Amino acid sequence: MPMKFDPCSQPSLMHPDEAIIKLLDQVMPLSDSEMVQLPHALGRVLAEDLASSIDLPPFNNSAMDGYAFRLQDLSNNDTLTLIGHSFAGHPFDGEVKPNTCVRIMTGAPLPSGYDTVQMQEKASANGDSITIEAPDAVGENVRYRGEELNTGDKVLRAGTQIGAAEMGVLATIGASQVRVVRRVKVAFFSTGDELRPVGSELAPGQIYDSNRYSIQGLLSRSNVEWVDLGVIADDPEAIREAFRTGAAQADMLLTSGGVSVGDADYTKQILEEEGEITFWKLAMKPGKPFAFGRLGKAIFCGLPGNPVSSMVTYYKLVWPLINKMQGLPRAKPLLLQAKLSSDLRKFAGRVEYQRGILSHNEQGQAEVSITGGQGSGMLTSMSLANCFVILAREQGDTPAGSLVTVEPFNSVLC
Repeated sequence: MPMKFDPCSQPSLMHPDEAIIKLLDQVMPLSDSEMVQLPHALGRVLAEDLASSIDLPPFNNSAMDGYAFRLQDLSNNDTLTLIGHSFAGHPFDGEVKPNTCVRIMTGAPLPSGYDTVQMQEKASANGDSITIEAPDAVGENVRYRGEELNTGDKVLRAGTQIGAAEMGVLATIGASQVRVVRRVKVAFFSTGDELRPVGSELAPGQIYDSNRYSIQGLLSRSNVEWVDLGVIADDPEAIREAFRTGAAQADMLLTSGGVSVGDADYTKQILEEEGEITFWKLAMKPGKPFAFGRLGKAIFCGLPGNPVSSMVTYYKLVWPLINKMQGLPRAKPLLLQAKLSSDLRKFAGRVEYQRGILSHNEQGQAEVSITGGQGSGMLTSMSLANCFVILAREQGDTPAGSLVTVEPFNSVLC
C-alpha cells in the first residue's frame, strides 16, 4: 500500500531519484499472460523462457557464394570437376565423388561428403573445370549444424521485450506464437469546465484539451492498452463516477491536474474519499506536484496540470512504473556530456529538465542549445526538443561553454 504522510509537513522537497525508488517499491509486475501470434508479438514481454525446437543452423551450409569440395582433393591438383549446383531451398542431390565440386550459394546445404567452401572470387571456371585456390583449413566458409543453437537450448528468457531482432529469432526457430505478459491497461481522463474538444469554438476563458492527447501519445509509445474516458466536468459526482469507472477496468488510472497541495477543487477531495492517495512535492522542474496511490485494485498516478510538467512527470515517474508492471527491468537513461551554446538561468533547489536541442559540430563534439522559453505551459518546447538538459538540484546559473548533462529522448518521447 502507498505510504501515507501529510505533504504539508514534509521538511523538504523529495529528489526525483528518491521518489522513483519509493514508487517502484509499491508496484508489482502483472502475473497474467496470454498467447499471441508472432506477427502481434512486437513490443510485448515474454512471460516464460523459450527454448529452441530445432538446431540452428538446421544443417551444414555455406557462408559464401562459391564452390564446395573436399579440401583433401586439392592436395594434388588445384582443378576439380563441376558436377552440379546447391542453391538455398534446392540442394544438390547427386553423388559426391573424389576430385569434384559443386557450385554453392550462401545458405545452401553443404552436400554430404564435402567439407569446405571457397568463395567464388578465389576460383576460376573453364567449362566444368574449376580451378580453386586452396583455403587454409578444412571447414572454411562452412556454417555447421547447431553451431548457434542446439535443440533445447534457451533462446530468450522471461522478461525479454520482443524487438525486431527477437522477432527474427522467434521466426528462425519456428515459433508461430509465444506466451507474453498481458498488456498493462491504463484509463485516463481530463477534468475542467474550461476544457473544450479540439475543433470546437472557444468561449472566453476556455482552452483546448491538449493534455489528453499528449498522454494518449505517451501511452501509445509505452506499449500499453489505453482507455480514454474523455473530459469530465467539474462536478463532484461526475468525477467520482469517472474514478470508479476507470479503476474498475484498468490496472492504472492516470489524470492530469488537481494534485497541487493548494488545489481547492473536487479532484483532490474525491481522491481522498475513494482511495488511498498520497500527494507528493518533488524537487523537480517542471513537475513539482504528483499524486500516487490506489483506487480499488488500480494504481493511481496524478500528473500536474501544466502540459510540459505532465509529460516530464510521466516520463520520469509513470513510465518506469508501467515498465515494472510489464515485467521489464528499470531502464537506465543514456546520459551524455555536451557543451552549452548559450547562458542558462536556474535557481538552486530543484532538479531541472530543460528542453534542449542536441547536435554535433564539425569537429564531432556534442553541443546543446535550449529551445527557448522553458515555462511549464509551453508545450512547443517539447515539440522542438530532442533531449533534456538535466541540471542538478544545487546547480545555479550556467554560462555558455559549460559542459552539461544531456539525456536524449527515447522512443516514448520521440
